[in-house]
Amino acid sequence: MSDQLIEPRTVVAVLTYRRTELLPPLLDALLAQATTVTPRAEVLVVDNDPAGSAAAVVGAWADRGVRYVNETRPGISAARNRALAEAADAELLVFLDDDELPSPGWLAELVGCWHAFGAAAVAGPVPARLLAPASPWVTGSGIFDRRRRPTGTLLGGAGAGNLLLDLRQVRSLGLSFDERLGLTGGEDTLFTHQLVHGGAEIRWCDEAEAVESIPADRLTRRWVLERSFRSGSSWSRAEVLLAGNPVRRWRVRAVVLAKAGVRIPQAALSFSAALASRQVARRARALATLASYAGLVTGAFGFVFGEYARTPVAAAQPVPAAIDSAEVLRVAGR
Repeated sequence: MSDQLIEPRTVVAVLTYRRTELLPPLLDALLAQATTVTPRAEVLVVDNDPAGSAAAVVGAWADRGVRYVNETRPGISAARNRALAEAADAELLVFLDDDELPSPGWLAELVGCWHAFGAAAVAGPVPARLLAPASPWVTGSGIFDRRRRPTGTLLGGAGAGNLLLDLRQVRSLGLSFDERLGLTGGEDTLFTHQLVHGGAEIRWCDEAEAVESIPADRLTRRWVLERSFRSGSSWSRAEVLLAGNPVRRWRVRAVVLAKAGVRIPQAALSFSAALASRQVARRARALATLASYAGLVTGAFGFVFGEYARTPVAAAQPVPAAIDSAEVLRVAGR
């Protein structure tokens, strides 16, 4: 039997950090889809809270096959690397964030797209669902307008919020998530850029939709501008890190500066025109563009914005780094 006829073992990894209220509907949805691929997919929850706050919640699904691990090292990179380690004997690893809900058929579509193209990664759309009313400025900024593409489109990079990885290809390149970026974000940008720089392919699957819930505290001008800035800095920082030597790094920086030299004045003019004409959406988009290109420039020179920086919390009783189903039930008090 050829390798193409062997069905892959799939692990779906949910990364979570103190958002336990989001887990019940997500785990129900994932378990409903676990049987849509063969063999049945395993659902893994990686809790990055040192206090293990998700252990008791996940315990309600332990007897249905959901596995829980507690990654105490802070940062999303450490959590993603823990998922890679836990999926060491699997062929496919699918990342989904805890604030996302997959659409019907999501998992089967991702795996089917991987079968069709044999790519190292398959990314799907993450449309936004706003959980509170947003101002015309916030909605007009375009920050929540997620781009769609035809299925099969080749990508130069991707986020890891809705991403399938072919672990054989990932291992062949010796890749993991850079833990220097664990509290700043951009670890997925660097990882997927490394895939492409290593000669691997990332394909788009437009049918594999996972809807992201956007809470009220993100529906602010400050958050929009900070996210725009971080997105720009993540891209340029990844390209500089991959450049390899000082000459190439400065070449990347020169390209970034040239792009910014064109786009920043254009955005500034657009903002001025929108201000005079009282066009709120145009003004918001111009400011978001300015923030993005400011991030692009500063990221190219190593500036790091700690979007996921954590505040100290009171010491809590640790939970085991990994516990089996019976232990999860005990922790849950069941």
